[in-house]
Amino acid sequence: MNENEKHIIVIGGGVAGMSAAHELIERGFKVTVFERQETLCGGKARSIPIKGTATFPSKELPGEHGFRFFPGFYKHIIDTMKRIPFKGDLNEKCVADNLVDCPNMMMAKMNTIPIVLPSHLPRSIKGLKDLLEKIKIFDTGLSKEEKNLIVLKLWQLLTSCKDRRFNEYERTGWWEFTEAAVHSEAYRTVFVDGLTRTLVAAKAETCNTKTNGDILVQLMFNMVDPTRHTDRILSGPTNEKWLTPWLDYLRLKNVDFNFDCEPVDFEVKERKIASVKIKKKGLVSTHEADYFICAVPVERAAPILNKPHLLELDPNLKFTETLKKSVAWMNGIQFYLREDVKIVDGHIILADSPWSLTAISQAQFWNVNLSDYGDGYVKGIISVDLSNWEKKGVLVDKPANSCTRWEVILEVWHQLKISFNTPEVILADENMFMAFIDDSIIFNEELFNSEKRKSNTTMNRPAPYGKNSVNENEEPLLVNEINTWSIRNDSRTSISNLFLASDYVRSFTDLATMEGANEAARRATNNIIDVSGSKAEYCKVWDIHEPKWLLFSQYLDKRRYKKGLSWKSHEIWWVKLLNYIIYLFKR
Repeated sequence: MNENEKHIIVIGGGVAGMSAAHELIERGFKVTVFERQETLCGGKARSIPIKGTATFPSKELPGEHGFRFFPGFYKHIIDTMKRIPFKGDLNEKCVADNLVDCPNMMMAKMNTIPIVLPSHLPRSIKGLKDLLEKIKIFDTGLSKEEKNLIVLKLWQLLTSCKDRRFNEYERTGWWEFTEAAVHSEAYRTVFVDGLTRTLVAAKAETCNTKTNGDILVQLMFNMVDPTRHTDRILSGPTNEKWLTPWLDYLRLKNVDFNFDCEPVDFEVKERKIASVKIKKKGLVSTHEADYFICAVPVERAAPILNKPHLLELDPNLKFTETLKKSVAWMNGIQFYLREDVKIVDGHIILADSPWSLTAISQAQFWNVNLSDYGDGYVKGIISVDLSNWEKKGVLVDKPANSCTRWEVILEVWHQLKISFNTPEVILADENMFMAFIDDSIIFNEELFNSEKRKSNTTMNRPAPYGKNSVNENEEPLLVNEINTWSIRNDSRTSISNLFLASDYVRSFTDLATMEGANEAARRATNNIIDVSGSKAEYCKVWDIHEPKWLLFSQYLDKRRYKKGLSWKSHEIWWVKLLNYIIYLFKR
């Protein structure tokens, strides 16, 4: 080791930790990563090989925490993926070459003919006519007034100034902003609750309008911008197409990546971190470094950071304890089929499904041979995200978080069938080969029957097993609730050599996603470059997209905001003209 080479220890080998390691190692730092998983990197993004499904020489069937989704507004993670080498059979040069477009999407409702829409607005008159016809046929249940209100609310989000979004919409619930309480169940299903649950697993009553609105607007911009990929997924299991090549690249660059390692405590000396204690297979070891990055999710960061000797140096670390309560469940279920069912070539929103399901039929996008997995009989995979674990099902008279494993599988399969099997049967019971639920869900009946639990389980301990007992989720998802931005931490702490890199850190992305995790890692890296005196180039960080043709409308709203006035729509002709002139001048 060069005596001038600074050593950084990264706690956590998820997307945030790997992103930090990537940026640091390419800038000449020495990097060590400690990850709690036994063999898999990537955190929530990882594929999960299903134990016991492989028969030599085949591989285990791939499960998932949840399906991958790469919308067009993702910049940070895509930039990193372009710098990860990949050698495949189709002349791919980097893992970003494994991203494939989803040209369409589907909106499904129970016992109703689903509607298939392009993921990008049509680029021809014929395409536009076809789209309008499909929308006309699809029965949303919305009144004319509610449709107009949705348009108005979207326009308000587009034309509100940044000050209003950060200061007013951050403390305004999505339920309040959308006026959900005084409108129909259809309005709440399609616009209010459906979008929040399916996009960010948030409750409409508690999530803030700033984050919800920003993400919704970004997805709208994707659809109308011809230069963007609206929706992409990977061309195979995440580990094969992204994470394993990434780990190989980091190790090739001499990142010391260690699995099965649980952080215990940071040791402080002379008002900074001197070392970190790591537990592995029951043994605790001490590791020193110049700088430390905590890149674990907030519910795991809180127990590590909320120690008296750390809070004495940075009292703001206590807010991780508050933030860890702002989590929800959004976990994946995969159904493995004997015969592939494409359904639609893109993502599916099951708008009125009680458990807020989204899904995708994956085999059609993969350039791998599914016969190489399991016993060779699986020909298709429907990957589902379940975002509302607190509502009763259709078949099962209790919420998902109190169900048995088999009850969850039966209920989700039933909700899929009644959403897809109109006017013809698409999903048949005899076609389902098996199902897999994300292994971060710990089911009470299995836990108490076996009288054992995972050694790394640390939160949400279940009540005694019974009819109303609640299962445990080891990997919940942070949601942006009202008034939480003010207690979110920056990547740089008041402890001179401790930095934070996780999706709860303040960022432009402002959402618990792999994009947010990657941006947070870049911010931590930039701060280490700054304090270490390194001459390395700073990481690029992008703000969310703000179309120039809206600048004048946002300027008018900023004038109103400064006067303490509420938002007002400016629909007069000269405002539209000025917006257009500004767009032409600045493009």
